[in-house]
Amino acid sequence: MLSVSEEYIKKQNPKANLGLFGQEYNPESYAICCSDLLIKDEPINNLVYGDTLGIKNAKSKSNNFLPRDGHPDKQFHYMFANPPFGVEWKPEEDFIKDEYDNLGFKGRFGAGVPRINDGSLLFLQHMISKMHNPPEERGDGSRIAIVFNGSPLFTGDAGSGESNIRRWIIENDWLDAVIALPDQMFYNTGIFTYIWLVTNKKAAHRRGKVQLIDGTRHFHKMKKSLGKKRNELSPEHIAELVRLYGDFEQNGLSEVKSHGQIEKRVCSKIFDNREFGFLKITVERPLRLNFQASEDRLARLSEQNAFQDLATSKKRKDAKVQQLEIEIGESLQNQILDALRCLDGDRLYMSRAEFMRDLERVLKNAGLKLKEPVIKAILAALGEADPQAEICRDKKGNPEPDSNLRDTEIVPLPDDITLPLPLEYDKDASVDELVKLVKGHCEAYCEAEVLPHVPDAWIDFDKTKVGYEIPLNRHFYVYQPPRPLDEIENDIKSLELDIMAMLGEVV
Repeated sequence: MLSVSEEYIKKQNPKANLGLFGQEYNPESYAICCSDLLIKDEPINNLVYGDTLGIKNAKSKSNNFLPRDGHPDKQFHYMFANPPFGVEWKPEEDFIKDEYDNLGFKGRFGAGVPRINDGSLLFLQHMISKMHNPPEERGDGSRIAIVFNGSPLFTGDAGSGESNIRRWIIENDWLDAVIALPDQMFYNTGIFTYIWLVTNKKAAHRRGKVQLIDGTRHFHKMKKSLGKKRNELSPEHIAELVRLYGDFEQNGLSEVKSHGQIEKRVCSKIFDNREFGFLKITVERPLRLNFQASEDRLARLSEQNAFQDLATSKKRKDAKVQQLEIEIGESLQNQILDALRCLDGDRLYMSRAEFMRDLERVLKNAGLKLKEPVIKAILAALGEADPQAEICRDKKGNPEPDSNLRDTEIVPLPDDITLPLPLEYDKDASVDELVKLVKGHCEAYCEAEVLPHVPDAWIDFDKTKVGYEIPLNRHFYVYQPPRPLDEIENDIKSLELDIMAMLGEVV
């Protein structure tokens, strides 16, 4: 990659002064790169054999393997990479999490870490850490191109590591464009791939925007496959993608081949940064329970852990004491059941408050003073969800939420919100300042989309999360209506005739 890039740049500008730097984990690839540069009489001092992300224990490695970043103090004007797709970073986990926990944004991974089974976004964070200061800070700025599969575009729930990394990049206005490439472009995989262009020196007309380019139909078939590589970009296709990027046009058109015919399709779209963000709000509904001390429900009490624990003992060494504690516990269980049978077994309580008053009365008459976990076990055994029952309320009179009816809604960010959002990236970050900005927006959404269906619902703003995703395929999807039924029917009849003719020849 380094050698070919140098050749291309030199063709454009023979006087260009280039310094080539690189790091490679695979020993064969590292050796090939060094050999290629040596043949061309190029220095290889700036090529490092090692793990870019970092490994704490690298005793098994040899041949000058460097278990960390080989260019820790370097910054670069242009960077590009093709990291492995969907490869777990378990070997680097201790090193990365140690840097994340101890250095935060002073290290490379301050925005977060992705799931262990895909480290793609770790490489992008590593490259961002090596950007020059932007022009507004008297720096030269930098540009990054990195090839990903589809996973970094959208995997990870709101507030997850992947989502927070995307949020950090987009809210800092570093994501310039994402170009979707055709499938079957690489030797060892046939999946669709995407080029992310990241920079901290956007042109004025591109600031606050992200361009999405659909290049999935810009290719031609190879005469001979190379592994899983069957498609490639011709110079004309590359020029067309460059034109789409340079034009920076909303709904930019390009001629592509579709179903064997040439047609014009929208291949470029422009979005504000905030359009990739969303709020994940938690919608609660009140807990409504009825209660009854019937024999069927009393039988459920024995299934409750807190009730079972009454007849257990932690005295493992003294068998007599252990047996005594068990007998005392079993006696208490029977006393509780006898007290509960003093309630009217046929009465169905529609109010928890009324049931609690009668429960406290029978327990007091029986001389029983139970701990809170046992009381909760009784309520869980004798209670059932009932949409007609009264709302259960806490000591302050607020309705208690029913976890079984809890739901979440995805709400787009408000049109007038300013980025970056007032929210830190760690899991325990307070959402108070964010809620002040979005509360009215979320309540309006809830009133329009939720309350018409469930009028007793409310939003628990303390559970609000922010997410970012880039649904590129969704934005370029073009609906293709199915063929007319009579056309499909004629095809089926034609196939039936062909099958009958073939059977006739056999018979």
